[in-house]
Amino acid sequence: TIGIRVDNLFTEILEIALTARYTKRDERKKFLEELSRKLDNLKFFVTLLWEAKGLDAGKYGQLSQKLATTGRMLGKWIQSLS
Repeated sequence: TIGIRVDNLFTEILEIALTARYTKRDERKKFLEELSRKLDNLKFFVTLLWEAKGLDAGKYGQLSQKLATTGRMLGKWIQSLS
């Protein structure tokens, strides 16, 4: 289901973020780019879950705001490596 996919993406994002954090700087960008793709997928599936009424509007608003903030932070992290 969509909920399971969202849970799995959260877990994968945490795993990739930890890996990126402890990877050598010159190898880190590939992990961060993968992390960015997973985060985009998560945003999509969270929106899909909300549209399917599997998530109420209040929780969706809070979650989407946090995901957007995380995306901006990730973008700055990737930019700092360039």
